[in-house]
Amino acid sequence: MAVIADRCPEIKVTLVDKDATKIDLWNSSDLSKLPIYEPGLKEVVERNRGINLYFSKDLKKSIEDADMIFISVNTPTKISGLGAGYASDLKWVESSARLVAKYAKGHTIVVEKSTVPVRTAELIQEILSNADNKKNIFEEKNFSVISSPEFLAEGTAIKDLENPDRVLIGGDDQLAVKLLKEIYLRWIPTDKILLTNIWSSELSKLIANAFLAQRVSSINSISSLCESTGADIKEVVLAIGYDKRIGRKFLSPGPGFGGSCFKKDILNLVYLCRFYKLEDVADYWEQVLILNEKHKERISSLIIDKFFGTVSNKKIIILGFAFKSNTNDTRESPAIKITKNLIENGAQLLINDPKVSRKQILEELEMEEFEIDNLSSGSWQFASDIEMASKEADAIVILTEWDEYKKINWESVSENMRKPSWIFDTRNILKEERLKKLNINYWQVGS
Repeated sequence: MAVIADRCPEIKVTLVDKDATKIDLWNSSDLSKLPIYEPGLKEVVERNRGINLYFSKDLKKSIEDADMIFISVNTPTKISGLGAGYASDLKWVESSARLVAKYAKGHTIVVEKSTVPVRTAELIQEILSNADNKKNIFEEKNFSVISSPEFLAEGTAIKDLENPDRVLIGGDDQLAVKLLKEIYLRWIPTDKILLTNIWSSELSKLIANAFLAQRVSSINSISSLCESTGADIKEVVLAIGYDKRIGRKFLSPGPGFGGSCFKKDILNLVYLCRFYKLEDVADYWEQVLILNEKHKERISSLIIDKFFGTVSNKKIIILGFAFKSNTNDTRESPAIKITKNLIENGAQLLINDPKVSRKQILEELEMEEFEIDNLSSGSWQFASDIEMASKEADAIVILTEWDEYKKINWESVSENMRKPSWIFDTRNILKEERLKKLNINYWQVGS
């Protein structure tokens, strides 16, 4: 919405949320307090806020004034009831639709932006069709529902929105589709705007995420084979990436995929396949998730094995807790499972991340922070100073590919560490030649 406001100065864009704390942060004069960290977002908000970009807690007035409403709410995996553990929970989509039905005036275009299961638009349309239209006979309500899922990636979201691979709009109401298309035509070439039916649009978002996750699980599975056979994953990636049919993107080995979408969307895809009795297809896609979980377990087990089967009372620095660099998002981050496994095995962790707060880590680990000295059981502590944390440390584990970690003075850090010491690079961001000169053991994924 911030990018739409930036590219369309004649359009008034209002973001509404029931969470007053979030809205206050979006309106804060201190732009470092924005609730989401995303490169370039602060500048876009600063340019447009108060001009044609507004943040409001007034749902009623904002909906009444709107010609077009984007439903952009979370669709988490259900934790109970039919489809629990797989199906998407649409309670926030439904409650949003009911608010639109209650407060909208005249003709309103409703756009699905959330990642939703196929045929969710039918649910929204059903709710809107039953809106009370009799309060004012001169201002009868009517609605058009279209789908336009987002394909941005966290960490590069602003660039992805300013220069997208494609914009997808699905719907049967040609006028509504045309009006949304005209917004995007302000800065996106017409050949990048794809028009489909509404069901294809909804399914395409799930499938895009499933295919990307599949590539991550595929290359991670091969990295373990490389380690066993003496091949080098970097050389394998280079060789296969030259094949135009395969390409070079999403072939970076790591500790596993995370984020809010991949796991949730594949679970939803598995649920849909099972609902339509496509059991073999469901099993195929579920294996992508199984491989991802096994890979995270493999990383933590490998660290323990390198210390001859025990990390009890070992001081280990964790570099990175976000699921990827250039975001403060920790949802489904591989770091969560890997750090929990190490703590359960008695390790004393010092966790650092340039953008993830101490509070976020506490919430994800569901374990209070403790001083690490003289403890017989596993624990964790937030570390803002990496060099200070490295004193008498036994190992460093790189879990997020932040540029800051490439610039660490590894010579100084190595001298601080207790010998024999290890660096575990799960992102392949360090130069092996440089570390070979140091008195330290070094492991890279896929080597």
